[in-house]
Amino acid sequence: MRTPSEVVIAGKRLKLSNLDKVFYPASGFTKGQIIDYYVRVSPFLLPHLRGRPLTLKRYPDGVEGPFFYEKRCPTHRPDWVRTSAAWSEGKGAEIEFCLADDLPTLVWAANLADLELHTSLSLASSIRQPTMIAFDLDPGAPAGLTECCQVAVLLRGLLDKLRLRSFPKTSGSKGLQIYVPLNTPASYEETKALSRALAELLEQQHPQLVVSKMKKSLRVGKVLVDWSQNDEHKTTVCVYSLRAKDRPTVSTPVTWKEVEKGVKPAGANALVFESDQVLKRTAKLGDLFGPVLELKQRLPSQSP
Repeated sequence: MRTPSEVVIAGKRLKLSNLDKVFYPASGFTKGQIIDYYVRVSPFLLPHLRGRPLTLKRYPDGVEGPFFYEKRCPTHRPDWVRTSAAWSEGKGAEIEFCLADDLPTLVWAANLADLELHTSLSLASSIRQPTMIAFDLDPGAPAGLTECCQVAVLLRGLLDKLRLRSFPKTSGSKGLQIYVPLNTPASYEETKALSRALAELLEQQHPQLVVSKMKKSLRVGKVLVDWSQNDEHKTTVCVYSLRAKDRPTVSTPVTWKEVEKGVKPAGANALVFESDQVLKRTAKLGDLFGPVLELKQRLPSQSP
């Protein structure tokens, strides 16, 4: 094992270990490159992490090894890592979640082999109040990203009728995710009811393409519109997070024009982005997901 490297970031001292260790064998992508990616993307990533309870998904031996989720912020954390207490359904107790509010904390988490960053749809300060609605479009083989793009366009049409703007991103895996910013008072009961109603309506209108129930046997050749993520006790992969796949793919914001092109296989194939491509996109396009943090929209049941 190599001697840990000591760095100072924003006045905080960290020890980084095993920087040459390969975490993505198919591409030779190392732990040092993981940390470097998160440092370079941090101006765009940190606003989406800031103030949100973070669940770590750690891969100590890389993407081909075992992993584990860690909701409770590690007790061996530096004293400058901020935390927030929240109830954990899985633990059946109140626990302290990490808050990745700054670059030192992000680098510290990456050094713990936290490849994937999973965040709440709420801010820690108002944990029962989601700031957004999320739809996870998950294809069942032989359906794939092409079918996800088709469903995404259909879902956008329904949301447009409700005068709700929506923003797409890749999951970094095999599907798409559609986010609807709210940033106005709303409850999970309300957001879950609306997301479920829209998923079921899509299933009724396009039964050969869409399924709204989780049962795997129903998903064959269709796209699951997963509305169940709209829950106080669940998390979704954060925008700009790496994913633990064969290659260092990233959950990447995309434009609706790109999604529209994706309804054809050639366009869908272009909607897979690795870390280096994401850094080039952010340099050119900025944060396409920025409006999700700021745009204020009310649910249809709420008065203007």
